[in-house]
Amino acid sequence: DRAVSIASAVWTRLIISPHSPCALMEKNKTDSQSVDVTESNAGLVLDEPSRPTWGSKLQYILAQVGFSVGLGNVWRFPYLCHQNGGGAFLFLYLILLVVMGIPLFFLELAAGQSIRQGSIGVWKHINPRLCGIGFASCVVCSLVSLYYNVIIGWSLFYFGHSFQYPLPWESCPTLANQTAAVTECLESSATTYFWYREALNITDSISVSGGLDATMTGCLLAAWVIVCLAMIKGIKSSGKVMYFSSIFPYVVLFCFLIRGLLLEGSIDGIRYMFTPKVEILIDTQVWRQAATQVFFALGLGFGSVIAYSSYNTRTNNCHFDAFLVSFINFLTSVFATLVVFAVLGFRANVLTQKCVARNSLRVIDLIDNGVLNRSLIPESLNFSTVSNQQYREWFDSVRSVLIPHHIQQCKLEQEMQKGVEGTGLAFIAFTETITHFPASPFWSILFFLMLLNLGMSTMFGNMQGILTPLLDNFSCLARRKSIFTVVCCILGFVIGMIFTQRSGNYFVTMFDDYSATLPLIVVVLFELIAVAWVYGADRFIDDIQAMIGHRPVVLYKYLWKFVCPSIMVALLLASLIRMCIKHPQYQSWNQEKAEEILLDYPGWALAMMILLIIFACLPIPLMYIQYMVQDRLNRNTAYTECVYIRGDEDNEPTLPVNGNEEVEPGRNGYLKVETDEEGLERAELLAEEEDALEMDDMSHDKKDELSIKA
Repeated sequence: DRAVSIASAVWTRLIISPHSPCALMEKNKTDSQSVDVTESNAGLVLDEPSRPTWGSKLQYILAQVGFSVGLGNVWRFPYLCHQNGGGAFLFLYLILLVVMGIPLFFLELAAGQSIRQGSIGVWKHINPRLCGIGFASCVVCSLVSLYYNVIIGWSLFYFGHSFQYPLPWESCPTLANQTAAVTECLESSATTYFWYREALNITDSISVSGGLDATMTGCLLAAWVIVCLAMIKGIKSSGKVMYFSSIFPYVVLFCFLIRGLLLEGSIDGIRYMFTPKVEILIDTQVWRQAATQVFFALGLGFGSVIAYSSYNTRTNNCHFDAFLVSFINFLTSVFATLVVFAVLGFRANVLTQKCVARNSLRVIDLIDNGVLNRSLIPESLNFSTVSNQQYREWFDSVRSVLIPHHIQQCKLEQEMQKGVEGTGLAFIAFTETITHFPASPFWSILFFLMLLNLGMSTMFGNMQGILTPLLDNFSCLARRKSIFTVVCCILGFVIGMIFTQRSGNYFVTMFDDYSATLPLIVVVLFELIAVAWVYGADRFIDDIQAMIGHRPVVLYKYLWKFVCPSIMVALLLASLIRMCIKHPQYQSWNQEKAEEILLDYPGWALAMMILLIIFACLPIPLMYIQYMVQDRLNRNTAYTECVYIRGDEDNEPTLPVNGNEEVEPGRNGYLKVETDEEGLERAELLAEEEDALEMDDMSHDKKDELSIKA
């Protein structure tokens, strides 16, 4: 009996033509629902589509960790922790991670896993008018990938130069046919000179292009070739690469931590980092920076999280994955910060010793010339063996006498603040520290190989955030996946050459600061609106329960509907106000002064920033308007095809409904009009009657055949 009933259901679906009244009614119902921005499709959990999957759960976790743990964990998080209160900033970051980061990360994981499509398909399924969210994610991913691969190219350049002894940035080069060193190098440092002059050959401002740098253009080409080959192989091959690219950085960081702890001054650096400054908790700017870091650390809004989770089986426990990946990301940031400040503590100690030696020689010279009294130096103090602490105590006791003669107080804290932000941490401060290590080329190779792995794993995620949504929604591209991937990489290389100019570093800074921050906040805000308000938080939680087998706590409902959107709006307003109040600036290298200086962005650069932000956010309103206009046109077309029957006094109109059944008009002379619900219910009943009649007419052989198929 069960087989016959299943066969009946199969036959019912076969015999109903897509042009039959029942099918048309059902289609009209779906269309009317999908275009209403306040409603959404009936459910997220779809039938299992044909789609590649991860080779194992470990591959998937490593891919998500590899994407979320990137270069920002190694250089941006330690800088923010150092600048904003040390241990107090860690506590603040952890609070925002739990309240905002994990719920948003869980939302994207669940949406991608349930619908099993990229970012465009996910939001289009919830409501077609919201598919612009997915297109905006693709645009932001594209903009970030353009400059992110340039950083990988820089790492390739340094990695190639690490196979030398001594390292080329260990000492200043000499002038041609002379023994004197280059003045620009002497007035700064060997590592700073190598970064700005040898690697970037940078101009003095963003307004001066300087032309393309051939070496960096070649490194960028090599980076795009690596990414292209990995993407062509597909998701399973990328997952296998993740076994190495995601685990290797932890091995290198652990080696650097052990080596750093054995160096003098490393404990001072760690102590300085974790010293809490509680007063920063009332600073709104610190809250903004912490929220932004949580936002970018997990890769929210890029579409890559959705793309990766779409390759999961539908029964995967994405709730557990959200907590696991988020806390691995947080612990990695803390671990990297320990390593960075242990190494920077050693570097600061070395620089402080040089400062003490330089000032001690100047004091002795002033005493020999009779400018200072010899009694300033106590007999117990020997300048040839003086420690940093002894010099500091002595300087404090005679400060008033020494300052007029430009004698400096050498502080460890001042040295730690030099060159610890962004690219300066990796390519200036860290490289300088490596030169003091025994077997420095070995440590340099390890360090830049780690940067390459961190960059590549994040870059793979960015490319998945671009390719997966487009391939899912455009079948013509899916049939030519390899060609489309190659074309995307070629376009990325051609457009990315703007960053390989001599002024390219300034454009990298501009894109990093402005092309992603505001658009990503807007994207995630609309994601929350789509899930919590359009689709419905309760229904979304029901779908998650159907997937993972248990119901998430009701707290998520209020976090998605109220708390997280409020934080997003506050973060968006704070970022806009900061841009309006403070004129955007960038850090440039002045060759004549041999130092970094802050410059205001010129007018054309400000216009470029605004266009980048608008361009990234534009798909959201454009797609909404397109579907709204399309809906209006379809509705008008439907009205013009309607036929109205008006009754008169002589001939009362009748409408054949089912055989000989007739419908009488009302008192006003018009036919009774069924509501949508009544019509749909009547259509379903008619379909059941027709199916029953057809099944009765069906031969026993046909019934047996359908039963076997069922």
